[in-house]
Amino acid sequence: MKRRQGWLFFIIFLLTLSVYLLINYPLQLGLDLQGGSQLTLQIIKEEGKVRRDELEAVNSVIDKRVNNLGVSESNLQTLGGDQLILELPGEQNPLVASRVLGKTALLEFRTQKKGTSTDLKTLQLQRLTIKELIEQYSFEEKSQNDNNLNFIQDDLKDIEQELNYSSNSSDLYGKLIEIKKYVDREITNLFIKTDLSGKDLINAGRRQEQTNNNWEVLLTFSNSGGEKFAEITKSIAGTNQLLAIILDGESISEASVGNQFAGTGITGGSATISGNFSAENARELEVQLKGGSLPLPIEIVETNTIGALLGSKNILKSLYAAISGLIFVGIFMIYNYRILGFVSVLSLVLYGFFNLAIYSLIPVTLTLPGISGLILSIGMAVDANILIFERIREELYDGNTLTRSIDSGFQRANSSIVDGHITTLLSCFVLFLLGTNFVKGFAATLGIGVLISLFTSLNCSKNILRFFTTYQSLRQKNLYLPRNNF
Repeated sequence: MKRRQGWLFFIIFLLTLSVYLLINYPLQLGLDLQGGSQLTLQIIKEEGKVRRDELEAVNSVIDKRVNNLGVSESNLQTLGGDQLILELPGEQNPLVASRVLGKTALLEFRTQKKGTSTDLKTLQLQRLTIKELIEQYSFEEKSQNDNNLNFIQDDLKDIEQELNYSSNSSDLYGKLIEIKKYVDREITNLFIKTDLSGKDLINAGRRQEQTNNNWEVLLTFSNSGGEKFAEITKSIAGTNQLLAIILDGESISEASVGNQFAGTGITGGSATISGNFSAENARELEVQLKGGSLPLPIEIVETNTIGALLGSKNILKSLYAAISGLIFVGIFMIYNYRILGFVSVLSLVLYGFFNLAIYSLIPVTLTLPGISGLILSIGMAVDANILIFERIREELYDGNTLTRSIDSGFQRANSSIVDGHITTLLSCFVLFLLGTNFVKGFAATLGIGVLISLFTSLNCSKNILRFFTTYQSLRQKNLYLPRNNF
């Protein structure tokens, strides 16, 4: 008797713990339930097919960048041999992610060629002018003042004539950005490559400059990278040569090295990129550098956005489906099995709480296929109860007492239930191992449900039923047999 009470208290404890977990650890919802963005990324390779190791390398870098973006429960999977599908739940603006993910982020450190000081100063002045025009354009665009945009266009034409370069973009803003990139590349051509690159980085960070509102990016090199940086800065310290930091072939910062570093160079294994960054620009660069450089360039070929409203509708439909299924199953079980059916309903309620608590604790990202796996596992749990209840009825037909019939019914059904659940678990394992993301979600929820079903059907149902039979009014056999048998 004490052992039975102990099990009953343990079940109550698990129910209380499940409620606590669901309150304090909300369920993680997938893209189809929460809303968000889905990006299709195309890997670009000029010659030959994308190798599997190259695909995995791109996948790894993108995954690191997404993690550094802070998007919770993102999902990245391969599509064919040269595409990736990226899901960003809760992110309604895919442009924010695409700016960070689409760049190669190839970081280089270069030293200035001799005799290029005049050309460099001219290009730097033009770059500064273009930046001012971009800022002015943004201000005028917000003010919706079209007259001043014409002045910006005239200034841009003068710069194009000086550079002997004409933009192919159709809109003014696109022309400004294209000309700026062209100037950055021209500045890059005035510098010589060194052995130091982004491969020598071990970390990147950002901070706000003390003198103004601009931000700067902090770089930390490996031991070998720190030695290379010291040698490079030593070679140009006190000269007119500048050190340029190049990202994806475009110069983002050029700095001089003081004469005080002529003896040893800049030691310590760290450097600072200060290029008048905004907080957002500094964060994007930090994420790119932390994630590493892409071995192959990528292009975002398709963008889909699922609104939060559509996600809420999906949740409501799934909730209605689950509750409706549970109600119909409950009605069927109570009508056919009477007290036994009521016990199965209580067991299913416990099963639902235990399932959801596990989902929030692991955590499992809940999607529509995952919910379908949960609903299917409810059916599995009911099947186990039906096997047990039929065995109990057989014992009652043979004239055994209620207590003995219950014990014998659970014992006789035990092997059939375990065998059935093991075969389902094997199917879940294969689906999870070989399936796509949505299939994996279905397999994971179904597998967890099958394991919990074993506990609730063989343990919870048995202890609840034994608790009911302690009341004399619930020990009558006609409450456990079909209606036409009493």
